[in-house]
Amino acid sequence: MRFTACSLLLVVLVAGPALRSAQAEDSDKPMYAASATDKFMNVPGLPTCTKNVVLSGDPSKGGSLMLIKAATGCLVPWHWHTPTEKLMFVSGQGKGEMKGGAPVMLHSGDYLSLPGKGVHQFTCIAACTFFLTSDGVFDIHYVDAAGKEISPDEALKSKAKAKMPMKKDMKDMKDMKM
Repeated sequence: MRFTACSLLLVVLVAGPALRSAQAEDSDKPMYAASATDKFMNVPGLPTCTKNVVLSGDPSKGGSLMLIKAATGCLVPWHWHTPTEKLMFVSGQGKGEMKGGAPVMLHSGDYLSLPGKGVHQFTCIAACTFFLTSDGVFDIHYVDAAGKEISPDEALKSKAKAKMPMKKDMKDMKDMKM
């Protein structure tokens, strides 16, 4: 499984700079990111029903801020991250589940903080848009029902057929305004 995590990290290292949308060169300067010009992309190792854009930082090197859109029915199966992950919901409806905890329903304006190495999954109930911050290098480790680490391919293929977004959902995602 270390090979899988290293492979995913390598993909993030290579794709990270390409995903960056708008960043101030110096952290003491103001930064503005117009959502109309953001280039949302699929990220290898994540479900294709999600599209991400990096707004600040570099997920392959440390803390970052990403804007994410997910289609209705999109499922990011059970997984964990090394750093703490924080979600701030802009629109839509989602469900966050932590192993051993009660599910939470997320709506516009809601906030969810997930501790590092906490096993969780996310389901988009109605076309979702949210900000995600990570306080360290972004990684993702998928796990099976027993909690054993599995490859992204294995985790995502078992969910792919049941959770593939419909063309209408993808169009709705493209037409979302912020």
